[in-house]
Amino acid sequence: MDLDYSPADDAFRADIRAFIEANLPQHVRAKVLNHKRLNRDDLASWHRILGKRGWSAPAWPAEYGGPAWNATQRHIWEEECSRLGAPSVLPFGVAMVAPVLMKYGSEAQKRHYLPRILDGTDWWCQGYSEPGSGSDLASLRTRAERQGDHYVVNGQKTWTTLGQHADMMFCLVRTDPGAKKQEGISFLLIDMKTPGITVRPIIMLDEDHEVNEVFFEDVKVPVENLVGDENRGWTYAKYLLGHERTGIARVGHSKRELAFLKRVAQQQKKNGKPLIADPVFSAKIAALEIELMALEVTVQRVVSRESSGKGPGPEASMLKIKGTEVQQMLTELMVEAVGPMAAPFDVPFLEGEREHSLAGDDDAAPLAAYYFNYRKTSIYGGSNEIQKNIIAQMILGL
Repeated sequence: MDLDYSPADDAFRADIRAFIEANLPQHVRAKVLNHKRLNRDDLASWHRILGKRGWSAPAWPAEYGGPAWNATQRHIWEEECSRLGAPSVLPFGVAMVAPVLMKYGSEAQKRHYLPRILDGTDWWCQGYSEPGSGSDLASLRTRAERQGDHYVVNGQKTWTTLGQHADMMFCLVRTDPGAKKQEGISFLLIDMKTPGITVRPIIMLDEDHEVNEVFFEDVKVPVENLVGDENRGWTYAKYLLGHERTGIARVGHSKRELAFLKRVAQQQKKNGKPLIADPVFSAKIAALEIELMALEVTVQRVVSRESSGKGPGPEASMLKIKGTEVQQMLTELMVEAVGPMAAPFDVPFLEGEREHSLAGDDDAAPLAAYYFNYRKTSIYGGSNEIQKNIIAQMILGL
């Protein structure tokens, strides 16, 4: 789907495209477009390149070093980055903790952390989920007890994405165990090098080390690392989750993957003809493309609401549900298109250690791992079932 753009928007797109083509490392672009795995250096180097231009945080206002782009410009940016194979900047710093700091953080916190987020000095991770406290996040049990000028943190977090690389964690902790579960939570910023923190890998079905368990044993966190007021962390957590769920829609990414799916379906044969000419498979692609078009229009409406100064509302839950459903449908159709060619599992090829897959089809080889990895999208950021409850309560009034 192509929206109507002004001449100024078209000029902006041309500038963005020229910058990405000139500055995105080719080996990183090749990994993204070919569904290979990115390492820490791949992600960090692109963040630093964008930071020097002031483009690592597209939604930030100018007062904090952002480009102050409007909703349409941010949409164009995301679309061009995805189309050209640029990796997404990790959201934990620029799109999750930063908005919380801008709205609720102290001036000292803003001065210290925001520039370091912008230029990529600090790699952030999220300390929300716990064993038994995922979708029901307010039931978390990690404790933080105030002792003079610091808190002492004990507990466990899980599914901590890329926590093995993180310098900092924004973390929800229970500071008042006697209060109602939503009312006794605080929002802390924790240096991951603090003694007492242990990070243990969780190896996923695709054999990738993407998530972790994090354990806290008498970890001392300075009181000045408390964001906002003690026991009001649930308010800040909900604000953050609204921003996270808006970004999860990933329209530009899905448009790029749809183009890939069509190319694969053109190459694969069924009864001597291209698979894309098969009426049944063609109808599946068409239905998916319609869903993606509707999602793009909805994202534009929600982002425009944010541009007017209003925070993301419950509509963000709609984007989270539909965006992740589209992403999963794309991976399902990719695997269906290549059939048995997706079965071989070639980890060295996925890691970029080997140029070509031993399976003999470089397009098909990563697709099984890609499919399995994307089973997570309907779970993280609050499961889609929970998002439907939010919609029922906050939009439908049920």
